[in-house]
Amino acid sequence: MSKNKPNYKLLLIFHSFHLKTSIFAVVLSIIVLMPSQNLNLFHSFISIPIKYGLLVLFFLCSKKVISQDPIYSQYYNSHLQLNAALAGNTNGPLFQLNYRNQWPLLNQIYTTYSVSYDQYIRRFNSGIGAQLLTDNAGDGTLRTTGLTGYYSYKLRVKKNSFIKGGMEIGYINLGLDWSKLIFGDAIDPGSGHISPGGTPFPSKESKPGETSKNLLNIGAGVVFFNPEYYVGISLKNLNTPDISFLESGINPDESSQSLPVRFSLHGGMQILLKPGNKRIDPTFISPNMMYLRQGGFHQINVGAYLSVNKIQGGLWYRHSLFNGDALITSFGVKKDFLKITYSFDLTLSQLNIRQGGAHEIGVVLSFEHLYPKRQDYNDCFAIFR
Repeated sequence: MSKNKPNYKLLLIFHSFHLKTSIFAVVLSIIVLMPSQNLNLFHSFISIPIKYGLLVLFFLCSKKVISQDPIYSQYYNSHLQLNAALAGNTNGPLFQLNYRNQWPLLNQIYTTYSVSYDQYIRRFNSGIGAQLLTDNAGDGTLRTTGLTGYYSYKLRVKKNSFIKGGMEIGYINLGLDWSKLIFGDAIDPGSGHISPGGTPFPSKESKPGETSKNLLNIGAGVVFFNPEYYVGISLKNLNTPDISFLESGINPDESSQSLPVRFSLHGGMQILLKPGNKRIDPTFISPNMMYLRQGGFHQINVGAYLSVNKIQGGLWYRHSLFNGDALITSFGVKKDFLKITYSFDLTLSQLNIRQGGAHEIGVVLSFEHLYPKRQDYNDCFAIFR
């Protein structure tokens, strides 16, 4: 998750994804409306390329990235942020708390916090969820706060294979603290200092008419899964909300001020190494990948997650255009209904380790032990709980 230096215009200039959005909507509609007798044929058609193509996806390359939507390195501990169709992965309530501190050695602070809840409702074959997220850029210069609701519906395509379609709708507030911005004409051209005493010189830049915006955000996703593997696609910002603080018409030559659609392709599998029992959790390894594209932003994460009884860890490589971006390591402990994970992003790009990389803490509270496991329980999602 990369950040840009604050700019008072705060214009995010990207390309739209209207064609991809239309194709995705058609595919999702076909899946949801498909007669049940055709679902087995659909499963047979897609299962073989998914099963053997998933490993190939782990080694895809991508182009340069400039991220705008917050995304955690521990995306498996914040699955609602990844795909609305992942809402309701467990029979019991699941709570996730996440904290990210990026580049802590910089003068500016970039932090993200979130708390989420989701649960499967068996009676309706549905999953529900909600997430509250706050993202602070530049020590609070730009603050984003969002509250999002999620819904998913599950269809059986074979005995232990399913397709889930999901939707999300969220309220977002953008807040700009104009007093924290420093412009070129507030800097002494001779010394390069802001001014004696650290107080900026008066700037001729005009404060925008509004420094707070309320937005509506819509997204959708689909995921195919069985006990061995899963693969999903999600689209966020389908309505491409306007996030500019400038009044419309001030500079009609500026490109789009809309938040671009974020496309994500993700998948993983569970390789069971040792079965568990009532006292010992199973030992497994979960190779997984996540590819993101948002406007000119491209990113891919490739790695594996290992769980040995109560101890868990992982190693991922994050790549952006022609550059290795970061090496991500994680370590966690799981005890009964509680899982705590710490991860560190070792920066490999030109920004390098002198900026402090990124630290994340994820806390998961899972109450699935209060609900009996059913036939439709799929352990390929063990990484998410």
